[in-house]
Amino acid sequence: MTALEVRHLHKRYGRHVAVDDVSFTVAEGEIFGIIGPNGAGKTTTVESIAGLRTPDSGSVSVLGFDPVKDRAEVRERLGVQPQESGFPDAIKVAEALELYSSFYRNPADWRELIELLGLTDTWNTRYKALSGGQKQRLSIALALVGGPRIAILDELTTGLDPQARRDTWCLMERVRDRGVTILLVTHFMDEAERLSDRIAVIDGGRVAAVDTPAGLIARSSAVRQVRFRVSQPLDRSVLTGLPDVSRVEIAEGRWLVTGRGQLLSSVAGALARARVVAEDLRVDQLNLDDAFVALTGRAPESPEPSEGRGD
Repeated sequence: MTALEVRHLHKRYGRHVAVDDVSFTVAEGEIFGIIGPNGAGKTTTVESIAGLRTPDSGSVSVLGFDPVKDRAEVRERLGVQPQESGFPDAIKVAEALELYSSFYRNPADWRELIELLGLTDTWNTRYKALSGGQKQRLSIALALVGGPRIAILDELTTGLDPQARRDTWCLMERVRDRGVTILLVTHFMDEAERLSDRIAVIDGGRVAAVDTPAGLIARSSAVRQVRFRVSQPLDRSVLTGLPDVSRVEIAEGRWLVTGRGQLLSSVAGALARARVVAEDLRVDQLNLDDAFVALTGRAPESPEPSEGRGD
């Protein structure tokens, strides 16, 4: 069943068009990722889904409800990860969860959430004394305390160390296994690739592509690279003349061949014809970073505290 449906969404701020004809659907039980450059329209899209922005045109359906017209119904079904800056330093974990649960008709058991998210030892700890990972777990708990069927999580692991990031990823998979649909907005390509069932790439206010991580990588026609050493001298022109090759570099005896299409077979064939054996050959594995560059024409950016109204 469809959890979220966005159709032909359009939103402008003055002369700046932040979102221009964005459409996608999210199935119940999915982790659906949204990635894109700063200012691409991600935040405006998500805020429109949450009912925090009113689109100029187009429609949003959250489990069949309009976020603007049916605000109260959507609030009961949609959880949004709160921003860290909204918490008083002196509030305790249990106090924050008890307060947030009072906002809903049928909240989840916040004591169960504390256990699920590994906060049992911190329930009486003040917010200012929590570690970065604990603060992030608390923000996830607050997004889930209303017992939502859908949770919006924005920049889930920004500022966390590698181990805390991986722990948080495992938590997200456990939350999804409990039947919660997750809309994940992130700048981290490894995070999107690891967690998302499908991903929407938004660029310039438009959807550049929607597919599984593997599908985006496969269809991106991203650059490929082959690295190797040669068993005997080789004329560079043997490889530079190949149609699939765009660049050949040699550093400290190691060859790096960059190109597209059937690069590996082209290089292997040329080496065989030259009777040269490739030693220590390695083909660089494509990933979502490569797909992102191919689709948007730029490398992923580092997360920022706030992307501003224009996004």
